[in-house]
Amino acid sequence: MHPQQDPDRWARLTAVAGQALAAAKVGEDAVAVDLVTGYLSGSPEGNEEIRELVLLLFSECSDMVAALGSGGATPVKMQVFDEDGQEVPIDDADPPVRTAIRTLLAEVHGDQEAAAEQIEIALANGQPQELATVVLQALRWTVKLALECEVRDLAVASWIEAALDE
Repeated sequence: MHPQQDPDRWARLTAVAGQALAAAKVGEDAVAVDLVTGYLSGSPEGNEEIRELVLLLFSECSDMVAALGSGGATPVKMQVFDEDGQEVPIDDADPPVRTAIRTLLAEVHGDQEAAAEQIEIALANGQPQELATVVLQALRWTVKLALECEVRDLAVASWIEAALDE
């Protein structure tokens, strides 16, 4: 079942995601990741809710990428940087970063099944730190894309807008 079909579940996921986005916006990365992985893993449907929340973030990112790319003066470009700020080819990025990129690209191209498969792999095979990196990447991109959409006066999901205005 899609989380939007269950209003209570949708409210819970967007509340947790909103709190995590607010934490990520102010640089509290550990708090942001804990909100997603720690809080939801304690629920009866732990990994399922983490998967849904991360896919929700990537779906929202995809929507914002589409909005930014539609007739925008500045195209949306995917880049990966190392600790020194040097651009790294995507194929040379750390595995969890590649997972995040593949998930976002799948969403952007309308392939929700491939996006879900990437998150399933991260949940099933990844170490906790790898999952944290994927979650943090989704949060950071959501924040950056939402802020850019606001600058360009483009629509942002109301729950994201509310979280970032806090």
